[in-house]
Amino acid sequence: MIRTVLVALMLALTVLFVLPWLILWVVITGSPDSMYWLAMRIVRFATRRLGVRVRVEGLENVPRQPCVFVANHTSTIDPMALLPAIPKRVGIVVKQELFRVPIFATGMRAVQFVPVNRGDKESTTAVVPLAEQYLRRGLSYMFFSEGTRSLDGRLRPFRRGAFTLAISAGVPVVPVSIVGAHKLMRKGSLVVHPGEVIVRFGHSVEASAYTMDQRGALIARVETLVAAGLPSDQQPA
Repeated sequence: MIRTVLVALMLALTVLFVLPWLILWVVITGSPDSMYWLAMRIVRFATRRLGVRVRVEGLENVPRQPCVFVANHTSTIDPMALLPAIPKRVGIVVKQELFRVPIFATGMRAVQFVPVNRGDKESTTAVVPLAEQYLRRGLSYMFFSEGTRSLDGRLRPFRRGAFTLAISAGVPVVPVSIVGAHKLMRKGSLVVHPGEVIVRFGHSVEASAYTMDQRGALIARVETLVAAGLPSDQQPA
């Protein structure tokens, strides 16, 4: 518990005292890359301090061109393990509540994170054209397509947003299986237990081969690939 509190305090102080200078650097240079990669180094450092070891598999499956990463979601640890493991800068669709933190919100906007109100269909629909615009400029996106964390660690059905975006932009979808995070920090818990998380990138699926009418088939294909990378206790019920 003490270790978790100390790491949380470190991250809070970083947001308060380091992030404003990074945002200023983005304004001066016009590029968010330096801020993003420094943030990933800080996240990686914090993850290690929490006693979480991250093993990455399948990096050879990540395409060079912009793509959409789709992962399962069981724990707050997931983004801390996954984002630094992705070998390219990615944007994320983030719940709108996080954009209420002034400095943090400015930093997220600078790296093209997109806010969404999950309970508002119009808000969710509006995300697609904005994210597609960034995709066409070369930025990839990452989605936890179940929409929320799984209570028992088992894979839940995927929502349509990531797949609508991938088909519309004509970019590959990369299935990502995150193994073991739910054992280290369960939903509703504030304590992180030491242990290993595996981030497993599967073979990408060309969304350009699907039409919007075939979106359900694309979703089913990617769900199958994510499930294939999970152990039996995280397989769909």
